[in-house]
Amino acid sequence: MSSSSAPHADTPQLRRAAITVAIRIAAAIALMVIAVIIAAAIYMLYLSHHPDVSATDTSTRVYVESNDMLKAMVVAGFAGIVAAGAIGWLSARSAIRPLGQALELQRRFVQDASHELRTPLTILDARVQLAQHKVDPETDAARLLGQIRVDTAALSATVQELLLAATGGGGAPAEPVDIAAVVEDVLADLGDMASSLGIRLESVHNGAPPARILSNSLRRAVLGLVDNALNHTPRGGSITVSTGKAGHTALISVTDTGTGISGIDRTRVFDRFAHTTEPSEGGRRSYGLGLALVREIAVAAGGTIEISSTGPHGTTMILTLPKAR
Repeated sequence: MSSSSAPHADTPQLRRAAITVAIRIAAAIALMVIAVIIAAAIYMLYLSHHPDVSATDTSTRVYVESNDMLKAMVVAGFAGIVAAGAIGWLSARSAIRPLGQALELQRRFVQDASHELRTPLTILDARVQLAQHKVDPETDAARLLGQIRVDTAALSATVQELLLAATGGGGAPAEPVDIAAVVEDVLADLGDMASSLGIRLESVHNGAPPARILSNSLRRAVLGLVDNALNHTPRGGSITVSTGKAGHTALISVTDTGTGISGIDRTRVFDRFAHTTEPSEGGRRSYGLGLALVREIAVAAGGTIEISSTGPHGTTMILTLPKAR
């Protein structure tokens, strides 16, 4: 592999994987060697206590002390185990090398894509600012331009997260986030889309504590949940996003009035491109990447995402996050 920063970020994981594979190979061969030694030792002890077994054989024999034979077998077995470990290590390194190359290519792609997106986003934000200066601040155009700036900032933050992940950087530590404020921002961003679909968005806040998660990551998770609800809620329906707490966790629940989830196991809904065998009222069969990304965000933050209930009258999904200390 090359000496760029991408493969170096994966070197510890690849080395651990190679060592794990080598240990397993060596352990398997060692067990076989030990089994052979034990079987041979048992057979020798049996012959030493039953010399009459081969008494009819008159061919020339060379007698060796059983202790010497056992010592020789132990030495040979130890050498075999060491050789097995060396062979396992070389085999593991050879098997892991293509994986390292694939990870390097993946990191390079994410790095290049993230880097190339940063400049257009910066230019877009600058142009939106110029447009804001040319319109009346009290008009709908000014409001829409302000929302575009917020969306651009969120997209820029997402690109930065991807770049940090590709370079192996940990990024900024998670700060306490007001989940109610994030929910309101997301509902405001999706308000126009919901109106065009004839769906009502509502929010209910029950004193949820601050959560320990990156603000942009939380925004993406809530956006993914509400967007999924919009895709599966018919015209005239409603979506309610509630925040609250349970013990040491903060809760966000998204309840829609869709037709519910059917034709697929609940645990598979959060898989990438999960499909149902029964289309909803809108004819949708796939859940795409949205819910899968929500689960990844939740797990990375130490939380969970699950389907609390689903049926003909709607579905409720609950996102739990660690409470900030």
